[in-house]
Amino acid sequence: MRGKSIEAAWRGQAECRNCGIRDLALFSDLREPDFAHIHLPIEEIQFEPGSALYHVGDPGQAVFTVRTGLVKLVRYLADGSQRIVRLLRPGDTAGLEAVLGQEYEHTAIALRGALTCRIPREVVTRLSEETPRMHAQLMQRWQQSVRQADAWLTSLSTGGAKARVARLILLLMEGTGDTECALFGREDMGAMLGVTTETASRIVAEFRREGILSERGPNLYACDVASLQRISGG
Repeated sequence: MRGKSIEAAWRGQAECRNCGIRDLALFSDLREPDFAHIHLPIEEIQFEPGSALYHVGDPGQAVFTVRTGLVKLVRYLADGSQRIVRLLRPGDTAGLEAVLGQEYEHTAIALRGALTCRIPREVVTRLSEETPRMHAQLMQRWQQSVRQADAWLTSLSTGGAKARVARLILLLMEGTGDTECALFGREDMGAMLGVTTETASRIVAEFRREGILSERGPNLYACDVASLQRISGG
């Protein structure tokens, strides 16, 4: 984990104004006068793959906006196994429960190297109180989280294993405008889909043999979208 503290509030504001994903991020609706309410530093933090943004049960002290990379939200089961309950992509917000003063409900781990902005809870709370635009944005973020959780449950936790793998690949390509997909470890795939690591590996190998996935680099594949949609049931 590498952090670059935005020491002065005005500097943090400038970073937020010029953010490359400003239209997707938590502060997307803020206007120039709203930034005057930011009086605590916002940290820009790079998390290496496998690093935790926070752990389940930690006091919720900040929310995180994902600027680049991919973050997984993990729940650990009683038998010691893990289940990945959601993926966060650029523009998504992690740790919204902190705004309510609650402990974190998941462990958030960088699945790929992730650049994030750590926003202190007090900053979000003050902005929400001072500007209706921030309050509305928070409500949209809560709704987005519920919608993502519902989609995850219905798309990636139901149906046969092949359909689940196909849906996951389609989900990873969603919104990219590309037919290439960067996959990750089969253990993580299994934890996302509720199947064994061996099953995830077998299905990916089968897709490769059938030409549905064509390797372009380490874990990077060109995808036959039509075939994936047929297998997914969609």
